[in-house]
Amino acid sequence: MRTYSNIISLTKNSRGVYSLDPSLGCKSGLEESVNGCFNDCYANRIARIYGYDFSKTVFRDFTDIQHINRIKNQIKKVSLPFIRMGTMGDPSENWEHTIKICELVQTENQFNLFDEKPKEIVIITKHWNVLNQNQLDRLHKLNVCINTSISALDKEDKIEYLLNQFDILKKYCRSILRVVTFDFNKQNQEGLKFSIIQDQIIKDRSFIDTVFRASKRNPLVLNGVINIHKTKFLGKNALVSKMNKKTYFGNCKNCLEMCGVKM
Repeated sequence: MRTYSNIISLTKNSRGVYSLDPSLGCKSGLEESVNGCFNDCYANRIARIYGYDFSKTVFRDFTDIQHINRIKNQIKKVSLPFIRMGTMGDPSENWEHTIKICELVQTENQFNLFDEKPKEIVIITKHWNVLNQNQLDRLHKLNVCINTSISALDKEDKIEYLLNQFDILKKYCRSILRVVTFDFNKQNQEGLKFSIIQDQIIKDRSFIDTVFRASKRNPLVLNGVINIHKTKFLGKNALVSKMNKKTYFGNCKNCLEMCGVKM
């Protein structure tokens, strides 16, 4: 299989959001489950389509100062108020590297006198590793929004851990709970159990509701644990499970939350 390049780049996906991924692939996620999170990681599926080995994490960096400045200029031209990290890999696999990349693109000389602060960086993570105090202090100096990804399918101790990381980060940066929700089949014993856990996670909490895109062969689908329906997503057919039928599912420019930046 193909190996990802270790040269970092700013890319735009079909939803119109720009990503500066400090890593590609997710060794930690595929060690936990053969097909990644929920045994159906969307990023892993995309990687397979293009022939990349998603089980090996490649950390990406700048080649020189000219490369850094080129990326900075590209970021300044992005129409959305943020860029993202964690689209095709989890930045928490190497927090030190991730924070270093953030620092390099958010240096003060990137901005002119009329800019109040750098464009926000949204980091989406499952917190495979814990941030140390030095890293937390450095985050506090950056314009960063961390999305803690969580779901009812996570193990009990993992849910407790993720909620704890979410709370700790509130002292250092914009901290957002990003809940992958499901339309659980409450007539199914497993579905009912997960539905109760899901209600406990979101109770009295502000959160981003993330729609789950399923494959036909997902065990949750085959075993009737979740309800799915076919819908159009950016002009293509998609199988989705939505807790709330009104949850937005489309181009990022029309999203009210914008990964928590507008919350």
